[in-house]
Amino acid sequence: MDFSSKVPMRKVKVKNKAPSDVQITAEQLLQDAHQHSSRMVPQHFKQKISDPYELADYQHRERKKFEDSIRRNRLSIPTWIKYALWEEGQKQIDRARSIFERALDIDYKNVVLWLKYTEMEMRNKQVNHARNLWDRAVTICPRVNQFWYKYTYMEEMLENIAGARQVFERWMEWEPHEQAWQTYINFEFRYKELDRVRQIYERLITVHPTIKNWIKYAKFEKSSGCISSARSIFERAVEFFSENEDDLLFIAFATFEEDQREYDRARVIYKYALEHLPKNKTEQILKAFTKFEKKFGDSCGAESAIISKRVQQYEQELQDNPFNYDVWFDYLKAIENKENIETIRETYEKAVANIPPVKEKETWRRYIYLWINYAFFEELVTEDVERTRQVYKICLEIIPHKNFTFSKIWLYYAQFEIRQKNVASARKILGNALGVCPKRKLYQGYIDIEIQLREFDRCRILYEKFLEFCPQDCTTWVKFAEFEAFLGETKRAEAVYELGISHHRVDMPEVVWKSYLDYLTSEQETEKVRNLYERLLKKSKHPKIWIAFANFELTNSTVEEVSKRITAARNIYERGCESLRSNGDNGGRALLLESWKNFEVEHGDEDSIAGVTARMPRRVKRRQQVLVGPDDHEWREVFEIIFPEDEQKNSNEKILAAARNWNERMAEIQLKKTSEKGDETLAETDINE
Repeated sequence: MDFSSKVPMRKVKVKNKAPSDVQITAEQLLQDAHQHSSRMVPQHFKQKISDPYELADYQHRERKKFEDSIRRNRLSIPTWIKYALWEEGQKQIDRARSIFERALDIDYKNVVLWLKYTEMEMRNKQVNHARNLWDRAVTICPRVNQFWYKYTYMEEMLENIAGARQVFERWMEWEPHEQAWQTYINFEFRYKELDRVRQIYERLITVHPTIKNWIKYAKFEKSSGCISSARSIFERAVEFFSENEDDLLFIAFATFEEDQREYDRARVIYKYALEHLPKNKTEQILKAFTKFEKKFGDSCGAESAIISKRVQQYEQELQDNPFNYDVWFDYLKAIENKENIETIRETYEKAVANIPPVKEKETWRRYIYLWINYAFFEELVTEDVERTRQVYKICLEIIPHKNFTFSKIWLYYAQFEIRQKNVASARKILGNALGVCPKRKLYQGYIDIEIQLREFDRCRILYEKFLEFCPQDCTTWVKFAEFEAFLGETKRAEAVYELGISHHRVDMPEVVWKSYLDYLTSEQETEKVRNLYERLLKKSKHPKIWIAFANFELTNSTVEEVSKRITAARNIYERGCESLRSNGDNGGRALLLESWKNFEVEHGDEDSIAGVTARMPRRVKRRQQVLVGPDDHEWREVFEIIFPEDEQKNSNEKILAAARNWNERMAEIQLKKTSEKGDETLAETDINE
């Protein structure tokens, strides 16, 4: 039976719950465990062998271990190598050699095994054995370059130069990689066999015909002092790679000529490369050419190199995005100074062929300037009139006039025809423009052209058409009136102004009023100006109108006495203040009083200044309840403009109102008393009856 459930568990009570003086951390436990384990590592004791019998016994035991290991796993090459090296340590070279041979029977392609075997022979100065091993290794594994490197190095260390050369020749028959050829070249160069080096280079550029090897060959000839041979090698390389040219070859060739101070040759090489190489391979050449021109060329050459570099950059950007018209502008500007006319014309044709895919004016704006520059180029540079006219026509055909148009093109086209003395064609072009897509700029440009041609009747007709098309434009009314005034037609000018200020669709009539007032003032029509100000004040009571009216009276040249002018201006200020006061425009009234005060300070006396100063308002800050939400109010601080005269009037009105209230109250009391006396009389009459 299981009695564990019946036995109650005894709780262990901790008597002292205070922290210990020495705290033990996990880091301390791990450190102690590590130190304890390091002390328990068994020590290896060296065995001292004192006689041949012990040595033989030791060797027998070790050999048995190695043989057992090999028997268990014959393919473990590290075990074979350890076994052989142990035998070498026991000075048993024959046994070690036998072990290596046994291992080679198992895996004859193992590189490490061959290397350990040959290194053992070389350590023990068994040169012939080592040579035979290297010969066997390179015969069995000729593609293992490490064997060839070790073999040639051993022969060179033994000063067997002929043998090393023979090994190199055997190696080169297998056509190894470029580094092997370079090792052979360095070997011959160490022994000053320059003719052999040239022969090896010739074989190298045949087996590995890369640009890098050609350049190395040329640099070798240059370092040897054979400048003509080096130049010949570069020329042969250019001919050899004529179908697959690379910028690296031309840069090296030009740098070589630059080192020889053949600057003209180097410049020709750079230009040849820029002309014959594809655009995607000329970036480095352009950089080198630019640096070359900055060092050895004149300002024109350096500028040409920089432009060539930019042209390549622009071409790459246009290849990625042909609708980047800003790049087209830069590209055309760069080639206009270095290319012929036909190339520039073809470039313009390519540029304008990229019509914007979206019919939005902002997108078309930069594109249209390409056409404008194209037309200017044909007119000013090539002086081809017919081609210029054709450019303008094609441009106008491309523009979607139903959506938008460009007045600049129509005007430039008309001005071009005028320069060609075809005024009728210019008028026809502008008339067609106004019929297809009338715009303010077109009307104004057409009018300016007719003014220059002194066709004033046509200008009047155009102004009338312009006002019919856009009567709300205040500028047109003003310019039409100024045009008539310029011609000396005073009545016509006044009539235009009258029409402008009376037209109900003018967007900014104050501009027309001001221009009309300025015109009448310049003509010294004093009464007309006063009448016009009075008419304007009937439409608007703005304080600036009163100020302008007062200034006009002050500067009225028709009145000689200054006092009369000051009095007239002061009367205007007085009228303005009363008018604004009646309208309740406190802000405008304050502005007018400020102007009046400045006027009195400049032209008045102390009494007039004091009178205006007494009427100046003051700003008072008050708390006002403002409706914020549907049922929510809040108190805010607001500023009110209080005038002294209004304040006095309000106080008088309050007194009068209080008096009226008192009179009404007294009348009510008297009426009440009268009614009470009447009731008492009626009551006495009833009693008597």
